[in-house]
Amino acid sequence: QVQLVESGGGSVQAGGSLRLSCVASGSTYSSYCMGWFRQAPGKEREGVAAAYTGGGSTHYADSVKGRFTISHDNAKNTLYLQMNSLKPEDSATYYCAANGHCSDEYWHLGRLFDYWGQGTEVTVSS
Repeated sequence: QVQLVESGGGSVQAGGSLRLSCVASGSTYSSYCMGWFRQAPGKEREGVAAAYTGGGSTHYADSVKGRFTISHDNAKNTLYLQMNSLKPEDSATYYCAANGHCSDEYWHLGRLFDYWGQGTEVTVSS
């Protein structure tokens, strides 16, 4: 079992930045796929970014490429999402997920991730 706890959400004006954190505890492995997903009210959950904790390729939704950066600190067992140049359409609840499939084809499929955090809310005002 893996427990995930997100933090770092909040309210920010358009153009601003936030950094989300997700601390993993429990039966973590040396390298596994972790990702960030988001869901806005009335919309489906979507994959935002994913990467292996041990390094390697990163994956991003087209809507966030060049603005968001996913990273992982192995020493702290913490996944980050640095979000810059935020837009009102980035407003959503952001979820951290673990043990998915970090391939080009499947990284964005939330149903393939086994563990989820409780979410942290991000609100971007115009």
